[in-house]
Amino acid sequence: MSPPPVHIAHTDPRGADARYCLTQYYAELARRFDSGFDVSLSRDPDAADMEPPHGLFLLARDPDGAPIGCAGLKGGAGPVAEIKRVWIAPAARGQGLARRLMDHAETGARELGLTTLRLDTNRALPEAIAMYRRLGWTEIDRFNDDPYAQVFFEKRL
Repeated sequence: MSPPPVHIAHTDPRGADARYCLTQYYAELARRFDSGFDVSLSRDPDAADMEPPHGLFLLARDPDGAPIGCAGLKGGAGPVAEIKRVWIAPAARGQGLARRLMDHAETGARELGLTTLRLDTNRALPEAIAMYRRLGWTEIDRFNDDPYAQVFFEKRL
C-alpha cells in the first residue's frame, strides 16, 4: 500500500508554516549536534534569496494540509545556488519525501537558469549524507565558513 499523497509547493519562506518547519529543523539540529545549534551562527539565508527570481522555498504538506517538510534553494547572482534547510517531520520519514523535495528543488533550479547546486551538512546527519550521495551529489572541498558545516557537496544540472 502506498503512503497517502503529499503536496509539495513553493511558498513564502517567511510564512507561518515555513517558520514552523524551520523551527522544528533548528530544534532537531540542536539535539543532534554535539555542540548544539545556534541559528545566529549558521549563516542563515535571507528569505529574499529563497524566492523567485533568485531561489525558492518548498513546503511539503500531508493530506490534511499540515506542514511536514521543507527545502530551500538559495540563489543570488550567477548560475550557482545552494540547497538549504532540508527537513522532514520524523513521522513522515522513510517515504522518499526528502528525495521528492530535492527533485523539486533541482527542477526549480533549472527553471531559474541555474547550472550548479551546492550544499553543506554535518557528520551528525549520516542519513542526509547517504541520501545526497544516492542522488548523484559529489563531495567537494569546503566552499563556505559556516561553523556547523563539515561535509560539502555539489551537483551539476
